Amino acid sequence: MRIGVITGSGSYRWPHLHDAAEQAVTTGHGTVTVTEGRLPGGEIVQLSRHGEDHHRLSGQVDHKANLAALLDRKAEAVVSLTVCGSVDAAVRPGSLVVFDDLYFPANRLPDGSLCTWYDTPGEAGRGHWIFERPFSEPLRQALITAAGRTGVPVVPGGVYGHVDGPRFNSRPEIAALAAAGVTAVSQTAGPEVVLAGEAELPLALVGFVTDHANGVAPVPEPVEALLERMAASREVFADLVGHALPLLDTVALAGVVHRFGS
Repeated sequence: MRIGVITGSGSYRWPHLHDAAEQAVTTGHGTVTVTEGRLPGGEIVQLSRHGEDHHRLSGQVDHKANLAALLDRKAEAVVSLTVCGSVDAAVRPGSLVVFDDLYFPANRLPDGSLCTWYDTPGEAGRGHWIFERPFSEPLRQALITAAGRTGVPVVPGGVYGHVDGPRFNSRPEIAALAAAGVTAVSQTAGPEVVLAGEAELPLALVGFVTDHANGVAPVPEPVEALLERMAASREVFADLVGHALPLLDTVALAGVVHRFGS
């Protein structure tokens, strides 16, 4: 299969990729640099949501351009990868979380506009993405199996909470997210999930926990510990995807898109 891989903080270039070729993809929403290559079991189209050296902070990521570029390069599904902070004290730093639900009530892009492809009244194909769970279950199951082969602890489900950055959250904000059932948070993946869903592009989201969110642990770790785990996430994620690709023979969109005027 041909899988799109979106990488985040600490994973700007994909390791161990055969016949890697970088190219600029021009879309109606901007130009995106992707790297295409092969791994045993399939092909990947990788893009760094922040760009080399973290060029774009979370509030500057162009999610529409990124997803449009993956669609242009014929990705059949997307694996979104993010480092994240644990809101659930039982989910320890150094763990992988294969999320099964989403908390993104604002449903906004970084510029404040609604997170949707459908921003023109009367446009053919406009519609509603209707789902019970927002992630592709066959893709999720492959990632759960693959995560078990990485040698790090795995949480096979959980609620991803999207928060706005670039600042980290206060203790009361994290407490409110915990009350809503959020497992872990980061600042970028919510729009990717929604835009992929509307485009009928199956997606699954995996987080690598770098730290406990503010107020979750009795004593906060130094920032250096977060940065060390962020650096380690690159190889963990590469290992995860390498194990997952040979397991994929089919994927399915979560839910349906009810369209008008198509």
